[in-house]
Parts: sequence; C-alpha cells; structure tokens
Amino acid sequence: MLNQVGTLATSTLTSLTGEAGKRLGELTRRAALARVPAPAGVNGPPARLLWGEMGEFSRRRRERQVPLDAGPARNPQPVMLLPGFFAHPRRMRAMRDALTLASHDARDWGLGFNLGPTSENFSFLLRRVEQLAQTSRAPVALVGWSLGGLFAREIACRLPGQVARVITMGTPFSGDPHANNAWRAYQFVTGRAVDDPPFELAAAPKPPVPTVALWSPRDGVVHPRAAAGWPHERDRAVALRCTHLGFASGREAIAEVLRQLDYPD
Repeated sequence: MLNQVGTLATSTLTSLTGEAGKRLGELTRRAALARVPAPAGVNGPPARLLWGEMGEFSRRRRERQVPLDAGPARNPQPVMLLPGFFAHPRRMRAMRDALTLASHDARDWGLGFNLGPTSENFSFLLRRVEQLAQTSRAPVALVGWSLGGLFAREIACRLPGQVARVITMGTPFSGDPHANNAWRAYQFVTGRAVDDPPFELAAAPKPPVPTVALWSPRDGVVHPRAAAGWPHERDRAVALRCTHLGFASGREAIAEVLRQLDYPD
C-alpha cells in the first residue's frame, strides 16, 4: 500500500514538474521575443510622449466623464467599437455613450480584453459584423482604436458589403509594424512576432470602403506617420491633438468620430 502511494506521489510530482517546465519554457520564449532589437532606423514616438500617456491614464481614471452631446446624427447607423491592445471595451464607454446619444446603434466588439489577434477571435468578429449588418439591414461602421483598427481594416477587406466605413484611431497600419512603443509588449503577450500574424492578411493596401485615419503628433505609443498612412492607404487622414489613450475616450476624438460618421462619402 505504501509503495503504491509513493509511486502515485512520484508520478504526480513528475507530472507537475513537467507542466511547470513547459510554462517556464513558454515564458522564456516570450521574454526572448520581447527583447528582440528593433529593425535599424525604425522607432516609436519619443520617451517624453510615452510618459505623457502615463499622466493621461491617471487623469482619466480620476475624472467622471459626461457623455458628449453633439446633437442628433444626420445618418444614424450601426457602429462597432474595437478596443486597443490589452484594453477592455470599458475604455471606450464614453465614445459608445456619445454615439448612442446621437442615435447611432453603437456596440462593443463582444470579446472583452483585446489580447491580440487569433484565428478564433477574428472569425468571431466576422460573424458578429455579418449578424449586425443583417439585423440592422444596413452596413456597419467600424471604429477601431490602435490594434482594434487593424482588426477593422481586415474585416472590411473580407466583408466590404457589410461594412459602411472604417475609422481608425492611432492605428499603426502603415509602414514597419515596429514603429510604435507597444510591439515588445505585444510579442510577449501574444507569443508571436508583430510581423507574423496568425492568419493570412488581405493584400489590398486599403479596404474597399471609405477609410479614415485619425492620428496625433502627441501620440506616445504609435508613430504619427504609421497612424496617418499615405494617400493610397486611406481616403482621409485627420490630425488631432490628443494622446494615444485620448483616442478612446477624449472629447476631441469622440467629436471627430461623430463628424466622420456623418461625412457624405
């Protein structure tokens, strides 16, 4: 009996040690991805702007934001909001409230925290956009903050008939994907290189729907050129004076999104 107990204990310990070893190995692999040097000549915004993002985060946590009432929309429509990397849809609640107040049918993306793209969550979003377009009997406007904007552009490439327009906010869709201050965190969290997506992307330089890029020279996370893009990569680029975090809930960004949703494309 004692021998059996000892054998069982040894087997259990070996199993636990093996699982712990796998977890440690995966953690080591991801840490190595986070330490990969950036390509020569490619940089994100300067450190002083990144520190400004920290102050913005603290300030917005203290504030109680009143929804922006810009009046009724000229073109009420279904809108889906897609959060940035490692952000929860709650970070875009002020924007969703303002869009709803303007009579848009504003929805979040339905996936909780954005922990990076996978084949599974992208397939979920395709189905969600198709269902929303079907129930609304109208194409859906996609508003994507940062990484959420990359999801939005790819969805529009796959479902142009179900997407009315794409509005990106501080989204690094142009140039080298390392031109930001978040790619190392992305590689650690997702376990994938920033230039190695988990599924094949559309080859088109721009989605075949009206596409607007909101960018800011004060962005401390994504390089302004990467977020503004070039003329063949979007239809319009609009400069704001907000931080990267300010795109999600700042009044300037919300007001611009409302204007772009009413833009007569």
